[in-house]
Amino acid sequence: MTDAVRATRNVLKPIWNDIDLDHSDQALGIPYPEEVKPVHAGAMRFDLPPQENWPSSQMTLIAAILHRQSIRRFSSDSLSMEELSLLLFCTQGIRSSKIKNSNCRTVPSAGNRHSFETYLYVDRVHGLEKGMYRYLPHHNQICLHAAYRQDMETDLNLALYEQLYGAAVCFIWTTIPYRMEWRYSTASAKLVAIDAGHVCENLYLAVEAIGAGTCAIGAYDQKKMDQLLDVDGNDEFTIYAAAVGRML
Repeated sequence: MTDAVRATRNVLKPIWNDIDLDHSDQALGIPYPEEVKPVHAGAMRFDLPPQENWPSSQMTLIAAILHRQSIRRFSSDSLSMEELSLLLFCTQGIRSSKIKNSNCRTVPSAGNRHSFETYLYVDRVHGLEKGMYRYLPHHNQICLHAAYRQDMETDLNLALYEQLYGAAVCFIWTTIPYRMEWRYSTASAKLVAIDAGHVCENLYLAVEAIGAGTCAIGAYDQKKMDQLLDVDGNDEFTIYAAAVGRML
């Protein structure tokens, strides 16, 4: 084992007693960073179907857990807007607004920090044009992040090391690490990584409920993914992705 490999383990074992939380930005009274990135002026926004319009499912939670698996081949069928709305809510939706300066979401997050933004490459969703979108959980909407261009799918597939698998939708999560660092300082990297697992596991279970499939993607070209999403790679960068579609 190389020294470089050993060094990366330190990210996973922060020494909490050595972390000076008394001088974190939160403790210093610096305002909490925005929960969701603002929408560019003039960006097209699309309402997502409300919960009462979501597809029903007879699958139990235990059945979803037992059937959960990574799917790497998808049919050419489309997802519905109602199904997309359900998947977005299950992975980053807001279920209540009971905590001061933050909201309770459908997935756990250390200190309720929720450092992620959800981007979607949409290829086949009824009622949506192809393109790159971003989820706006406070408004139950998505906004158009980048209009479709001819090479978008090819560029995304290359950035994913050819793991798009012909998906109807590709979920791409970025992290804005300062949302976590504001409270947890040098322990934040571990907590962001843990939170990413929470989000994607909910996606795995939710796709089972709608008769679809997904495959999580942790191996990708960091620079190409960040460029594709037009994020700076430092204050915001890609952390995880997942291909979603109808199973063959």
